[in-house]
Amino acid sequence: MKEMKDLNLPDDVKYTKDHEWAKLSGDIVTIGINDYAQDQLGEIVFVELPEVGDEFDQGDEFGSVESVKAVSEIYLPIAGEIVEINAALEDAPELVNDSCYDTGWLIKLTPSDISQMDTLMDKTAYLDMLKG
Repeated sequence: MKEMKDLNLPDDVKYTKDHEWAKLSGDIVTIGINDYAQDQLGEIVFVELPEVGDEFDQGDEFGSVESVKAVSEIYLPIAGEIVEINAALEDAPELVNDSCYDTGWLIKLTPSDISQMDTLMDKTAYLDMLKG
Protein backbone atom coordinates (compact mmCIF):
# COMPACT_ATOMS: atom_id res chain seq x y z
CA MET A 1 0.00 0.00 0.00
CA LYS A 2 1.20 3.45 -0.89
CA GLU A 3 1.79 6.19 1.66
CA MET A 4 -0.44 9.26 1.27
CA LYS A 5 2.54 11.30 0.02
CA ASP A 6 3.18 8.72 -2.73
CA LEU A 7 -0.32 8.80 -4.23
CA ASN A 8 -0.61 10.12 -7.78
CA LEU A 9 -3.48 12.63 -7.54
CA PRO A 10 -3.36 15.10 -10.44
CA ASP A 11 -4.55 18.66 -9.84
CA ASP A 12 -6.54 18.77 -13.10
CA VAL A 13 -9.11 16.10 -12.17
CA LYS A 14 -11.98 16.01 -9.66
CA TYR A 15 -12.54 13.22 -7.13
CA THR A 16 -15.48 11.44 -5.48
CA LYS A 17 -15.86 9.94 -2.01
CA ASP A 18 -16.00 6.53 -3.75
CA HIS A 19 -12.53 7.11 -5.26
CA GLU A 20 -13.48 7.77 -8.88
CA TRP A 21 -11.98 10.65 -10.85
CA ALA A 22 -13.47 12.85 -13.56
CA LYS A 23 -11.70 15.15 -16.00
CA LEU A 24 -13.45 17.62 -18.28
CA SER A 25 -11.94 18.09 -21.77
CA GLY A 26 -14.07 20.26 -24.02
CA ASP A 27 -17.59 18.86 -23.67
CA ILE A 28 -16.49 15.30 -22.76
CA VAL A 29 -15.77 13.97 -19.27
CA THR A 30 -13.30 11.10 -18.88
CA ILE A 31 -13.84 8.91 -15.81
CA GLY A 32 -11.86 6.24 -14.00
CA ILE A 33 -10.85 5.00 -10.57
CA ASN A 34 -8.06 6.93 -8.91
CA ASP A 35 -4.61 5.91 -7.73
CA TYR A 36 -5.79 5.34 -4.15
CA ALA A 37 -8.54 2.96 -5.34
CA GLN A 38 -6.33 0.92 -7.67
CA ASP A 39 -3.66 0.70 -4.95
CA GLN A 40 -6.18 -0.54 -2.37
CA LEU A 41 -7.65 -3.09 -4.78
CA GLY A 42 -4.33 -4.59 -5.82
CA GLU A 43 -3.93 -6.45 -9.10
CA ILE A 44 -6.98 -5.77 -11.29
CA VAL A 45 -8.03 -8.80 -13.31
CA PHE A 46 -11.37 -7.77 -14.85
CA VAL A 47 -13.31 -4.58 -15.60
CA GLU A 48 -17.05 -4.54 -16.38
CA LEU A 49 -18.18 -1.44 -18.26
CA PRO A 50 -21.52 -0.17 -19.65
CA GLU A 51 -22.47 0.10 -23.31
CA VAL A 52 -21.97 3.19 -25.46
CA GLY A 53 -25.29 5.05 -25.47
CA ASP A 54 -26.23 4.07 -21.91
CA GLU A 55 -27.38 6.98 -19.76
CA PHE A 56 -26.88 7.30 -16.01
CA ASP A 57 -27.63 9.73 -13.20
CA GLN A 58 -24.97 11.09 -10.86
CA GLY A 59 -24.07 8.42 -8.31
CA ASP A 60 -25.44 5.49 -10.33
CA GLU A 61 -23.42 2.29 -10.43
CA PHE A 62 -22.09 1.93 -13.98
CA GLY A 63 -19.76 -1.05 -13.72
CA SER A 64 -17.33 -2.94 -11.55
CA VAL A 65 -13.64 -3.60 -11.12
CA GLU A 66 -12.48 -7.04 -10.02
CA SER A 67 -9.11 -7.56 -8.40
CA VAL A 68 -7.45 -10.56 -6.82
CA LYS A 69 -8.81 -9.21 -3.49
CA ALA A 70 -12.38 -8.09 -4.21
CA VAL A 71 -15.03 -6.90 -6.63
CA SER A 72 -15.83 -3.19 -6.30
CA GLU A 73 -18.71 -1.31 -7.87
CA ILE A 74 -17.88 1.94 -9.64
CA TYR A 75 -20.18 4.95 -9.52
CA LEU A 76 -20.70 7.81 -11.93
CA PRO A 77 -19.36 11.14 -10.65
CA ILE A 78 -21.78 13.08 -12.88
CA ALA A 79 -24.87 12.28 -14.95
CA GLY A 80 -24.57 11.75 -18.67
CA GLU A 81 -24.51 9.49 -21.71
CA ILE A 82 -21.64 7.09 -22.34
CA VAL A 83 -19.91 8.02 -25.62
CA GLU A 84 -16.84 5.77 -25.36
CA ILE A 85 -15.54 2.89 -23.26
CA ASN A 86 -11.91 1.90 -22.89
CA ALA A 87 -12.04 -1.30 -24.95
CA ALA A 88 -8.34 -1.97 -24.24
CA LEU A 89 -9.31 -2.96 -20.69
CA GLU A 90 -11.09 -6.06 -21.98
CA ASP A 91 -7.77 -7.70 -22.84
CA ALA A 92 -5.57 -5.69 -20.45
CA PRO A 93 -7.40 -4.75 -17.23
CA GLU A 94 -4.02 -4.21 -15.57
CA LEU A 95 -3.85 -0.87 -17.43
CA VAL A 96 -5.90 0.52 -14.53
CA ASN A 97 -3.04 -0.40 -12.17
CA ASP A 98 -0.33 0.75 -14.58
CA SER A 99 -1.77 4.16 -15.45
CA CYS A 100 -5.22 4.87 -14.02
CA TYR A 101 -5.38 8.43 -15.44
CA ASP A 102 -3.87 7.74 -18.87
CA THR A 103 -4.25 4.32 -20.53
CA GLY A 104 -6.38 2.95 -17.66
CA TRP A 105 -9.36 5.33 -17.92
CA LEU A 106 -12.77 3.60 -17.92
CA ILE A 107 -15.38 5.64 -19.80
CA LYS A 108 -16.03 8.94 -21.53
CA LEU A 109 -19.40 10.66 -21.37
CA THR A 110 -21.32 13.68 -22.49
CA PRO A 111 -22.57 15.29 -19.28
CA SER A 112 -26.26 16.07 -18.91
CA ASP A 113 -25.51 18.74 -16.27
CA ILE A 114 -21.94 20.04 -16.36
CA SER A 115 -22.49 21.97 -13.11
CA GLN A 116 -22.32 18.60 -11.29
CA MET A 117 -18.53 18.81 -11.75
CA ASP A 118 -18.66 21.54 -9.09
CA THR A 119 -19.98 19.01 -6.53
CA LEU A 120 -16.80 16.92 -6.80
CA MET A 121 -13.66 17.34 -4.69
CA ASP A 122 -10.39 18.86 -5.76
CA LYS A 123 -7.10 17.19 -4.79
CA THR A 124 -6.83 19.00 -1.45
CA ALA A 125 -10.37 18.16 -0.36
CA TYR A 126 -9.94 14.54 -1.45
CA LEU A 127 -6.69 14.17 0.54
CA ASP A 128 -8.39 15.72 3.58
CA MET A 129 -11.19 13.14 3.26
CA LEU A 130 -8.67 10.28 3.07
CA LYS A 131 -6.89 11.54 6.18
CA GLY A 132 -10.21 11.64 8.02
